[in-house]
Amino acid sequence: MKSNLLKSLKLTLAFCVFFSVFYIFILWVFAKVAGPNGGNADVVTLNGKIVGVANVGQNFTEDIYFWGRPSCAGDGYDASSSAGSNKGPTNPEYLTEVEARIDTFLVKHPYLQRAEVPAEMVTASGSGLDPEISKMGAYVQIKRVAAARGLSEEQVKAIVDEQVKGPFLGLFGPGDRVNVLKLNVALDEARKTAENR
Repeated sequence: MKSNLLKSLKLTLAFCVFFSVFYIFILWVFAKVAGPNGGNADVVTLNGKIVGVANVGQNFTEDIYFWGRPSCAGDGYDASSSAGSNKGPTNPEYLTEVEARIDTFLVKHPYLQRAEVPAEMVTASGSGLDPEISKMGAYVQIKRVAAARGLSEEQVKAIVDEQVKGPFLGLFGPGDRVNVLKLNVALDEARKTAENR
């Protein structure tokens, strides 16, 4: 009886050490070797200052910027309350929210018909922190952004196209998509370059 108890205690201690130290160390090494960006956050800088992290969405509302997906994670992409709304597509409250978002989107994009508003621009992602939109989600905003910045639509479209990423190895993951923060930083950098000429 006493030897079984001692064996159990040793086994428990060994598993505690393994799972609280060694296992985490293995994951850390794996992230450093195989993870994107060496396991570190993919920070985005502008003029030498960090302006955000590329894998967490930000709340852009000005006309000179592309907008990301709506967030239901607290007030404006609060990573500490990351979650979806858990409201189904037949929930009346959810449908009212989506209709209000469509109306708001159309006010700033009067050149679109209601049916042309991409679903992603009026529905939040599962995490509520999605930093990316589809290429189409960016394309429908080009006219607004170009007008607000005093640029041609072709100039803005060229910047969007530079930022488009396809599926991993052309097969895995979502289709063509754009990181909204990186796109907006690219726009600001293009403006700075134009001003310095």
